Amino acid sequence: MVKLSTLFTDFFESEKAGGLILIACTILSLTLANSGLAADYTHIWHTNLGGQPLEYWINDGLMTIFFLLVGLELEREVYIGELSNLKDALLPIFGAIGGMLVPAGLYLAFNWGTPGQSGAGIPMATDIAFALGILSLLNDKVPASLKVFLTALAVIDDLGAILVIAIFYTDGLLWSNLLIALGIMGILFILNRLKVRNLIPYILGGIVMWYFMLHSGVHATITGVLLAFVIPFGNGNEKSTSYVLQHSLHKPVAFFILPLFALANTAIGLSGNLGDILSQSYSIGIAVGLVLGKPVGIFLLVFLAVKLKICQLPSDIDWKILGSVGFLGGIGFTMSIFITLLAFKDATLINDAKFVILLSSLAAGVLGYLFLNFTLKGEAQTEEQGTEA
Repeated sequence: MVKLSTLFTDFFESEKAGGLILIACTILSLTLANSGLAADYTHIWHTNLGGQPLEYWINDGLMTIFFLLVGLELEREVYIGELSNLKDALLPIFGAIGGMLVPAGLYLAFNWGTPGQSGAGIPMATDIAFALGILSLLNDKVPASLKVFLTALAVIDDLGAILVIAIFYTDGLLWSNLLIALGIMGILFILNRLKVRNLIPYILGGIVMWYFMLHSGVHATITGVLLAFVIPFGNGNEKSTSYVLQHSLHKPVAFFILPLFALANTAIGLSGNLGDILSQSYSIGIAVGLVLGKPVGIFLLVFLAVKLKICQLPSDIDWKILGSVGFLGGIGFTMSIFITLLAFKDATLINDAKFVILLSSLAAGVLGYLFLNFTLKGEAQTEEQGTEA
C-alpha cells in the first residue's frame, strides 16, 4: 500500500476541491453566456486592459503561474516523488504516453488534410483538477496507489502538452528575445548553484523572462515551467524554496486562477445547430480522442509494459480498475481548451471546439465515475466474501 506524503495529501485535497469549483464555474459561465445577460457577460472578458482584452491576461499571464505550479509538481515528482524511482515511474509514464499518442492518432485519422488538422494536440492532455475531483467523489473506496497513478499520469500528460505547445504551437521565432529569456534563465540557474534561497530574485527574474518569452514567438506560459526548474529544490523539505513556493501556490491556482480561466473560456453561446457542430470532423476527433482514445491508449501501453515485465501493477490495482480510471484521463478541459486557443484562429471553430471539449470531458468523467464505482464496489464485496469464508 502506498503511503501518501503530507504534501501529496494537501495537493490532492486542494485539487479535489478545485475540481468541484471548476465544475460550478463552468456551469455558471455557460448559463450566463446563454441568458439575457450574455452580451454583458461576454463583454467582461473583452474589457481592454493595457491594449489587450482581459482574457488575454488570464490566458497568457495568470496561466503562467499555473504552469509554474505544474513545473514545481513535476520537479518534486522527479526528485523525490513517484518519478524519482524509474521502476515506479514507468507505469504512469507508459500510461501517459499511450494516453497522448492514441488520442492524437485518432484525431488525425478524422482530420488529416482538413483545416482542423492543427488540433491534434487537443485530446492529448488530462485536467488534473477535474480528474482528481471526480476521483474524490468515490471517497475511501479509492486505493492509494490509484490516486498516485492518476496524479503522476496527469502531471506527465501536462509535461507532454507543454512540449506539444512549445514545438507545434509556436509562431515565428524572434531569436533575440528568446535568447534573452534563456539567458535570464541561465542567470537564475547560477543563483541556484550559488545556493541563493531567497525567492525574490527568482520571481523578479521570472517576470522579465516572461516578458521576453511573450515577445519571442514561444508561448509565454512555457516560462512558468522553465522557471520551476531553476528554483532551488534542496532536499525538498518544508523549508526548501521550492516547497514554500509550491505550497503557497496551491490554493491561489486551485481557487482563483483556474476558476477564472474556466469562467473566461467557457462563455460559450450555443447558437448553432447542435447536430451540425457534433458532425464536424474536428468535433468527432476531439470526442473520440478524449472519450475512447484516452482510456484505450492508457490501458494498452500499460498492459504491454507489464506483459513485457518493464513494470508492474501495484498490488491494490487490477486491470478492471486501470481500465476504469483511464476514462478519467479523458477529462481534458483546462489544457485541451488552452491548446484549442493556440491551434485554431477562427472564432466559431474555437467556440465549437470548446463546447465539444466540455461535452466529451463530461462524458469521460461520468463514465469514469460509473465504471470505477462499479469496479471498486465489486472488489470490496469480493474482499468481504473472502474474509467471511
